[in-house]
Parts: sequence; structure tokens; C-alpha cells
Amino acid sequence: MRILICNDDGYYSNGILALAETAARFGEVHVVAPDRQQSAVGHAITVTQPLRADHVLMRNGMQATAVSGTPADCVKLAHDKLLDFKPDLVLSGINHGSNAGVNTIYSGTVSAATEATILGYPAIAVSCTEFSEKADLSGCCDAAAKAIAFVRDHGLPPSVLLNINAPAGPLKGMKWTRQANSRYVEEFEQRTDPYNRPYYWITGKFELRDEGEDLDITALQAGYAAVTPIHYDLTNHQALETLRRNPF
Repeated sequence: MRILICNDDGYYSNGILALAETAARFGEVHVVAPDRQQSAVGHAITVTQPLRADHVLMRNGMQATAVSGTPADCVKLAHDKLLDFKPDLVLSGINHGSNAGVNTIYSGTVSAATEATILGYPAIAVSCTEFSEKADLSGCCDAAAKAIAFVRDHGLPPSVLLNINAPAGPLKGMKWTRQANSRYVEEFEQRTDPYNRPYYWITGKFELRDEGEDLDITALQAGYAAVTPIHYDLTNHQALETLRRNPF
């Protein structure tokens, strides 16, 4: 297999190193990732300034291309300019921090994988619930390996990607899940800079607004890796059928 790897934590993160080494067991790996931290940028793309791409060496000695843009930029640029082939699979991660529930919307990691599906590639996003750069990613790597083998052997439906979230530590098991309905109850903490100007830091508390054994959050709380098939069609088809009964 020829595999493209991206993330949102930057090409130097422990997570992308671990994912690249895991993917190398399955074939030829090409890393195209942001040259800086890009967490929570969602599906943003760069349109007001040029993108730059530099060849770099990752800490494990693997070659990579560092891009001065977002995760979605990286996948777009790799597809159009940087690669002279079409990858068999696109991987994004391993992210340091959960991308389950509402985090799926904000995640640059998931958006890189989503961009891949828009371009017609099968894709997998992988995240660890532990934020620490020193987190034990062994279970995430095992989950990623199982998912890579699954996609290699069975493929994925068009426009569908696998969003994997796993706790730190050894892999307990994997469960098919759905995205939990959740949100952040947020506040902005106001502070004052040395010039007496106000500035703000966002803080918040995660709120689960759902229940069920099939939730990604429920699986994670039980110690399992949650595997959620998602796609970029935001249409609420059930609501659409109801609304069509009441034409304008």
C-alpha cells in the first residue's frame, strides 16, 4: 500500500511518529503535515496567503514534508502537487486529545481525513484521549493497524471515513460506535495585558447530551477504542423528509 499521513499537531509530534511507524508495516509511507500546531482549526483552508512546503526529517529519521498551512491544506497540496501517485489510503493522527463527540466538528485531525474522502480516498483518523505528549500510544497504534488491515481487505463506502478514538495504554478492544450528541459549556476568562488591554482565554466543560451503549463516549469510558464511520454530508435526511410535507 502507498499511504499518505497527516495530522494537526505538526510533523514533529509523537503521535504522527507512532502512526507513521505503524503504517510502514503495511507499505510505503509519505508524511505531509503542518509545520506547526494546528489543533481545532476544523476544515479551514488557506486562501489569503501562499503555502510553503519544506522537506524535513522527523525525529525517527523518516522523511516528511512540512506545510505552512492547515491539515486540509496538507491533503489538498499532497493530492495536487506533492505526490506523483494517488495514495491507497490516507491516515490522520495520532492526535493528542479525544476527537469523539462534538470534538469531531472542531478537529483538524478529522478534517484532514475528511478532505481525503472528498478527494476520493479511503481515510482513517486516529486520536488518543490523553493530551500528554508522553502518553502511551500502543493501544492507538494497535487500533490503527487493525483498521488499516480492515480497510485494505474490505474497503469503505464512498465518502466515509473511520474516526477512531482510543484511551492511552494497551488496547482493550474496539467497538463500532456512533458520534455522541455533546457540546461544550464555555466561558471566556478575561485578563489584562501589560498595556491594560483586555484579552480572553476560552475555558469550558464537556457536556454529554446523549445516552446509549453505542456511543463513542460510552465505549471510551469503558476502556475500548471507539470506531465511528462518519461522512461530510451534513444533511439531516430524516428532518428533510418531514419538512417536505410542508412545502413553502
